[in-house]
Amino acid sequence: MVHWSPFVMSFKKKYPWIQLAGHAGSFKAGANGRILKKHCECEQRCLDWLMKDVLRPYVPAYHGDVEKDGEKYNQMDDLLAEFDLPCVMDCKMGVRTYLEEELTKARKKPSLRKDMYQKMIEVDPDAPTVEEHAQQAVTKPRYMQWRETISSTSTLGFRIEGIKVSPAVLRTTEESLLSSVRKEDGTVNRDFKKTKSREQVTEAFRDFVKGNQNILVIGSSLLFVHDKREQAKVWMIDFGKTTPLPEGQVLCHRAAWEEGNREDGYLWGLDHLIDILTNMVAADSH
Repeated sequence: MVHWSPFVMSFKKKYPWIQLAGHAGSFKAGANGRILKKHCECEQRCLDWLMKDVLRPYVPAYHGDVEKDGEKYNQMDDLLAEFDLPCVMDCKMGVRTYLEEELTKARKKPSLRKDMYQKMIEVDPDAPTVEEHAQQAVTKPRYMQWRETISSTSTLGFRIEGIKVSPAVLRTTEESLLSSVRKEDGTVNRDFKKTKSREQVTEAFRDFVKGNQNILVIGSSLLFVHDKREQAKVWMIDFGKTTPLPEGQVLCHRAAWEEGNREDGYLWGLDHLIDILTNMVAADSH
């Protein structure tokens, strides 16, 4: 399972849509507690399959496709509808966030990309080579592989994409938490591109749960949600790059990825995530 995570959330009807990661404009509000996500054939096949699988309770309920404003959408449950002022965290799972086929395709015509160079130097001005600095551009394969090395994707098998803390939570948290999560409208933080070490990830998790052991939860991005009533849940979301394995091939999801073996490290990342949260519970109970 290879995962890319465009996560959008709504706070019922009185709150605006907040996008933590991915392409803007991918979602619309639907009727009857549902959301509409731009149609993806691959994701639709996966959701259809998941509705008949043992994982069904842990993914958004899927209600088929629908047309709106001349565009086709996948229709699924709004996972935040039952929460009151939810806090949300989006974790992208696995040791890579691109398909092997994408890397192969990008290598066939490796054109220089100035936009990806700009993204690279915004994170780390020293990351490009001397030649790349001179060209002020990098190839897509170079950027794709570099992107995975700077965060905990490479060290832990998952990374935090974004955290949204509700206004109600912000009014009651300590100043140290406010300084780490207060971005944009005062409640959103997407600045986790260089969150790489276990200690940095643990600190971000502590900020998310505010030290409250009652809401310390575990749940392809994984979507973590809790609210002021201490209701907490986790779902697997976003299956736009989830593809069937060739017949006869089996993955363990913990083996190191080598190009061609299709391993994704999903369970390796989940092992680390569970271990971090377990240690947090143990530390907080002493």
